Amino acid sequence: MNEFGRLLRTTIFGESHGEAVGICLQGVPAGLSLQSSDFEADLERRKGGIQKGTTPRKEEDIPLLKSGVFNGKTTGAPILILFENNNIRSTDYDQQRSFPRPGHADFVAEKKYGGFQDYRGGGHFSGRLTVALVAAGVIAKKLLQKINIHASLIEAGGINNISEGLARAIEAKDSIGGIVECKVDHLPIGLGEPFFDSVESLIAHLAFAIPAIKGIEFGDGFSSAKMFGSEHNDAIENAQGKTKTNHAGGINGGLTNGNELIFRVAVKPTSSTPQMQQSWNKETQEVAPFSVKGRHDLCIALRVPVIIEAITALVLADLMMLEQRIPRIL
Repeated sequence: MNEFGRLLRTTIFGESHGEAVGICLQGVPAGLSLQSSDFEADLERRKGGIQKGTTPRKEEDIPLLKSGVFNGKTTGAPILILFENNNIRSTDYDQQRSFPRPGHADFVAEKKYGGFQDYRGGGHFSGRLTVALVAAGVIAKKLLQKINIHASLIEAGGINNISEGLARAIEAKDSIGGIVECKVDHLPIGLGEPFFDSVESLIAHLAFAIPAIKGIEFGDGFSSAKMFGSEHNDAIENAQGKTKTNHAGGINGGLTNGNELIFRVAVKPTSSTPQMQQSWNKETQEVAPFSVKGRHDLCIALRVPVIIEAITALVLADLMMLEQRIPRIL
């Protein structure tokens, strides 16, 4: 449902146009230094209205630490963080009571919850909730210490030149997707559990919790299917497990092998596009012309890298706790 993790347990809540969205983290060790200012850099990377092609909706995104932190240190109790929603225009979504947006969760949410869901801004299905994931990721990154996680947008609208891809989207007045690549350095060997809790399984689990993610590959991914085994195999060069190549993306048998962890995610185009479309109207029971009004991202992929870093940190921190590599008191 809305909870993930075994020892580091993450619970997400809120709706896009509700009073607030937030996160609750259980299992964070006592004694970790934590200030509101620690969140600023990553929260800025996720914000809309800063990069061309992102939504003009601007929220302050000030993390309100409601519990679990005292005198600048974590207490060992659950950490509750809230983000208030202030810059909302809910009337933009009145039309969508009749026209569920193609490609969005509007239609399926209506069916699942019988019309009682908060439809404004996508409600609980909105990318707005990823601000809470980023906050949780800040804490997880602190727990990982020397492990470095970095994600970047490497393709937008099918073009490696991000600016060019974005310019095409703006000219067409349509949304585009993208590909985000994540790399992790200095991982120990052996993180992960065989089969159901493999590193790939857990990262994929959380990656698909991010709205708009439609695919994931590790290492050479789908290209591996076109290679010979002798070509794909990464030759081990020393007792530390360093390999000559890294086609596997730093994972063997679901476990980290000590080399760089590499994976990529596919981000679909934002479903809320200003282009005129044909869609079903539940009031008239007919298909009619329809366009989405309001403030939306032309390329949501621009804001995804820091979210991918956050979910990766949450997975790895939980696995490190299972291996007892993070002490109960820091």
